[in-house]
Amino acid sequence: MKELDTRLNKHIELLISRFPKLESIREDIINAYLLFEECYENGGKLLIAGNGGSAADAEHIAGELMKSFRLGRKVSTEFAEKLQETDPVRGKILAETLECTLTAIPLTAHEALSTAYINDKAPLGVFAQQLFGFGRKGDIFLALSTSGNSENIMNAAVVAKSMGIRIVGLTGKDGGELAKVSDVAVIAPESETYMIQELHLPIYHCWCLMLEEKFFGIQKISE
Repeated sequence: MKELDTRLNKHIELLISRFPKLESIREDIINAYLLFEECYENGGKLLIAGNGGSAADAEHIAGELMKSFRLGRKVSTEFAEKLQETDPVRGKILAETLECTLTAIPLTAHEALSTAYINDKAPLGVFAQQLFGFGRKGDIFLALSTSGNSENIMNAAVVAKSMGIRIVGLTGKDGGELAKVSDVAVIAPESETYMIQELHLPIYHCWCLMLEEKFFGIQKISE
């Protein structure tokens, strides 16, 4: 696995300085980021799932990746011109307001699909079904489970492995089953659920900051 770009290391250093407990999992945080970076470089996407507070985190992560977080993400000049050729009025507004994305799909959304599958088929297969439908080889399943043993997450992990989709587990306690099947497991060094979740947020914010700088940092420099 390639090394972390020195430009991005400042985000890791800031994270560790603010949350010293995370020093023990520094390398895991970096290795997970590098998988995300490779995924996006190759045209892949993130598929994200979790339960309860982790479901909210899944939506939060997608929100940070699918639009600007801290840096500008203007569409290309070429696409801006095509928008304005298509519709001079609406296209001009869209050219100014659309933002480039890092594609991320929270499997906690899609209520009609989810509730239909839960009711008609298997409640604990709801994430597995969506991952099977949305996922492609080269994508990453970002699996959130504070215990590492959530059955619906583990079912989705089985599908991911079978499809050649890599798994990044964001978990806590001893990592549970999820840590054993993940390509990279990031195990927050806490045992209480809420404390684990309190560490998950700065970890995934760091990943989002690093990804944004990697793929959109040049826009800020050139402005």
